Amino acid sequence: MQIVIAILAFCVIIIIHELGHFIAAKLCGIQVNEFALGMGPVILRKKGKQTSYVIRLFPIGGAVSMEGESEDSDNPRAFNRKPVWQRMIVIIAGPVMNLVLGFFAAMIYICTVSAVGTTTVSSFPEGSLCSDQLMTGDEIVSVENTPVWTTYDIQYKLTNNDHRTNSDGNLLLDFKVKRDGKTIELKDLEFTIQQNEDGSSDIIYGFYVYPLERNFGTVLEYSARETASISRMIIFTIADLFKGKYGLKDLSGPVGTVTVVSQSVSYGLPSFMYLFAFITINVGVFNLLPIPALDGCRFLFLIIEAIRRKPLKPEVEGIIHLVGFGLLMVLMLVVTFGDISKLISGGFQ
Repeated sequence: MQIVIAILAFCVIIIIHELGHFIAAKLCGIQVNEFALGMGPVILRKKGKQTSYVIRLFPIGGAVSMEGESEDSDNPRAFNRKPVWQRMIVIIAGPVMNLVLGFFAAMIYICTVSAVGTTTVSSFPEGSLCSDQLMTGDEIVSVENTPVWTTYDIQYKLTNNDHRTNSDGNLLLDFKVKRDGKTIELKDLEFTIQQNEDGSSDIIYGFYVYPLERNFGTVLEYSARETASISRMIIFTIADLFKGKYGLKDLSGPVGTVTVVSQSVSYGLPSFMYLFAFITINVGVFNLLPIPALDGCRFLFLIIEAIRRKPLKPEVEGIIHLVGFGLLMVLMLVVTFGDISKLISGGFQ
């Protein structure tokens, strides 16, 4: 049942993305020839008045095929016949719908979790090293010049930083806090680095934060904060991937994603909803990247068309997307092979 729920969650994320394209196309008067969920052989097809609704064998990805999308068409309702701004809306609608879904998933998480941490310091554990500068009631504004919106932002910066240490081996971080209505810079706050027997290390946070007082306004605010925080975290991670901080072994594809989501189901609704929010926001942000075959690249071509006042040749754009799609499929196969290897060896546990 956990695996079934995970697969259904994955399908919901795909459907919402494609629905964004579909609804935007309909509102702009564009003829949609096919709405497809999945890839591979067709297992179910239902013909509507103008659109064929298709379910394919493998529930990874989907597509909305529009008239005049990949070639010139004289049909007045064709994609290529619509103004650039309308085509931009259609292309961007898919990723935006993923971000909206992530917002609502974050809202459910905030409403169901036992407590939501804020960014305001409440107290310090015994032996805290940062209590000589931080004070109870300080609202943390930034860590290492990265703005802080949620508790997870603080945790992220504590575990992902330049690892500046002092002679005692303690981690040093720069904070900005709001204290008595003023923004104060706190230099070189110390945090204990605990060494574990297996050779890994943990950061001892050194302070606690107040829980969120939940009401309609704060739930909406913190849902938006969580959505923005997750989006930024994904961008940071993608940047670190290109910098070489992470490798292919650190990536997960559909198999790994379904496995992790199915495990989160056993931990309860809050854990599942946070991971669901993270994945759908990930899909939205990743699709906005200017990578061939993704929505971000198609949006970039439309920007170029708006500047040049002339579209690129459909053949050229088609080849670019085809090559990009092929490379993404190769990457997916490699990552899926790694997922299966981890699954067999118990690496996801």
